[in-house]
Amino acid sequence: MGASEHRLSTAFAHVRQRTLHLAEPLTAEDCCAQSMPDASPIKWHLAHTTWFFETFILEPREPGFRPHDAAFRVLFNSYYNGVGAKHPRAQRGLLTRPTLAEVQAYRAAVDARLLRLLASRPDDAELAALVELGLQHEQQHQELILTDVKHLLSRNPLYPAYIDSPLPASGPVEPLAWIEFDGGLAEIGHAGDGFAFDNESPRHRQYLQPFALASRLVTNGEYLEFVEAGGYRDPSLWLSDGWDLVANGTLDAPLYWVDDGDRRREFTLHGLQALDLARPVAHVSLYEADAYARWRGARLPTEAEWEFAARDAALTCGDLHPRAAGSSGLAQMFGECWQWTASSYAPYPGFAPAAGAIGEYNGKFMVNQYVLRGSSCATPHGHARASYRNFFPAGARWQFSGIRLAR
Repeated sequence: MGASEHRLSTAFAHVRQRTLHLAEPLTAEDCCAQSMPDASPIKWHLAHTTWFFETFILEPREPGFRPHDAAFRVLFNSYYNGVGAKHPRAQRGLLTRPTLAEVQAYRAAVDARLLRLLASRPDDAELAALVELGLQHEQQHQELILTDVKHLLSRNPLYPAYIDSPLPASGPVEPLAWIEFDGGLAEIGHAGDGFAFDNESPRHRQYLQPFALASRLVTNGEYLEFVEAGGYRDPSLWLSDGWDLVANGTLDAPLYWVDDGDRRREFTLHGLQALDLARPVAHVSLYEADAYARWRGARLPTEAEWEFAARDAALTCGDLHPRAAGSSGLAQMFGECWQWTASSYAPYPGFAPAAGAIGEYNGKFMVNQYVLRGSSCATPHGHARASYRNFFPAGARWQFSGIRLAR
């Protein structure tokens, strides 16, 4: 086995095992339920990430390929129209069969077959690139496993915890300061070193006016001031679609805040906790982030401003819940909350999706979405970089999405 093949096989085994590890605290019942159309059952995540390797790597390359189960091609296809039919996304929670044990057996079988294929083709650069894409795809689903199960458990009136360990108390928060940037002609996009998704390219130039970013994320305490000052009752602060959600009662506080009358609490992966005013506010929509920024006399950064500022930021990792800022300077760029930007999700100049069904990965979603930058406390180690472009509809809140101010 060559060194490069050994590294890839080791990375494959590590990523695949971590996904199983994330599911270990859950029961079979936990893994089958679906709390909303945007979230998927954990069992489906386990199967779909396996489907990706079977469909895009084994099927066109394995000698004498036969599917593990022909029905899985439809059941666990997510959005790849070029592959064929799909089971409806909102009905994934109805898939009580195959069982969790059968899905785990599917994973084990595909893992063994893919590792044999890698061993038989040690110098196949195209194969190695597709396996790397599959691993990065699985890491995205690892984050979704945590955010989807958090939403699921929050719908239970018992507020069960994903993990039993207590959430450590945070220390005092650093005062917010403004970090100034001169702007100018900036290189934006992936620089060509290491892995990147296609939507991070091509690297190109953008001119930036001088700007400033807040030194840290907005805290729960600061956002509570907005709530108590009537921020959700003032239409002048809100974009039109956001105000419609406020008016119909959809938006009145961050997603997992619980008002008990005499105190506020927050649902976390550690269960229901007292609202920690020093930690970053999380699970807010673009509408809420934008309204708060207006209330503060500020704005949200563009994605180019954010990337320019983050080029030398440390790639820190979180611990399943956003932590308070513990240092001065430009802090919390990574590892706490994804940060909404004012930029709609659009192609970079010269962008071209890959050929075939794999080209559906990012490009076809470049409409009606906004870009988030950074990474969150649920993002796997090694998955973040300054050029990474996450994207969601403006009303999405179940991800660990927070607020960094700009001006």
